[in-house]
Amino acid sequence: MCTEQLFSNFSLFFTGLLGVLYNRNSILIVLMGIEMALLGLNLNFITFSILYNDLFGQIFAFFILTVAAAESAIGLAIIIAFFKTHGNISISTSSSLIRN
Repeated sequence: MCTEQLFSNFSLFFTGLLGVLYNRNSILIVLMGIEMALLGLNLNFITFSILYNDLFGQIFAFFILTVAAAESAIGLAIIIAFFKTHGNISISTSSSLIRN
């Protein structure tokens, strides 16, 4: 059972990682990839916590979930502000956020 769980967790992590690395069109998909990678990481912490009968992995996963929720809220607020000013959320036009 542990092998199948770890395989699904690592596949979820690497799917999120590939979504972040290979997507260059939409910032929303990049944010979803980050969330998928963090979810796979959290599931690995919980799996190893149950396997080794230790509570620290579950506590650490809880703190990662709170940071991920804050990251999503701030990221979506930035995306909404960027959409209001520019009219699109393409990554290729995000270099206009830097002021010279």
